[in-house]
Amino acid sequence: MVLSRGWAVFLVGVGIWTWVIWPRFAIAIWQDPRSWASGTVADGAATSFLWVHALLIAASLAIGTTVGVLGIRAWFAARRRQAA
Repeated sequence: MVLSRGWAVFLVGVGIWTWVIWPRFAIAIWQDPRSWASGTVADGAATSFLWVHALLIAASLAIGTTVGVLGIRAWFAARRRQAA
């Protein structure tokens, strides 16, 4: 598959966006009283609310990283094609 530089930049942007947004969301979930059985942040057992969101965050970061890496590879491949 051949991607243009524009698509490569878009994919890198999506990867960066993912790493900007999801860690902030993770902090918000961690600080949410619904994440903890006692209702106090980081006190008591983690609830399914925390675990489900942690799984979603981890999956999103993994996908975002993959997309970003593919964008970087596409950018360098486009540069090699242009140089040749």
